Amino acid sequence: MHRSRLALDSIDRVILRHLQDEGRITNVELAERAGLTAPPCLRRVRALEEAGAIRGYHADLEPEQLGYAITVFAMVSLKSQAESDLRAFEDHIASLPNVRECHMLNGEIDFILKVVAHDLQEFQRFLTSELTPAPNVASVKTSLTIRTSKQLPGVPVDA
Repeated sequence: MHRSRLALDSIDRVILRHLQDEGRITNVELAERAGLTAPPCLRRVRALEEAGAIRGYHADLEPEQLGYAITVFAMVSLKSQAESDLRAFEDHIASLPNVRECHMLNGEIDFILKVVAHDLQEFQRFLTSELTPAPNVASVKTSLTIRTSKQLPGVPVDA
């Protein structure tokens, strides 16, 4: 879904930057950083939420603390790129909790998926029982993550 770009002023950008970096910041602290008092700051945050600039709030969990030692990127090519086939694949992927991200690409690869698993055996079971046999899948190429040196949420918020 494509939305039109919001007209954001410098105060909106300060608010968004701080909320993206520290989702649990208090409204009072956020207002202070934005140069506002608390009530207008809260109104701006609510307006940014309603406009869709803020999609939600979440905790950034440490995968290994929850037993997810494996992160794999899977490059999926489909047999057909008809819209109904693309949607059917996306609907299937939406039902798989181990798939944390799904991006449609242009070029030889149709989708790239970020998949987490507790271990290689679990990932292998996922690959052979959930991903490769999915409707319309022509091929799957996988790359196991060795190390993650940068992982930032969201997007850069210009001043």
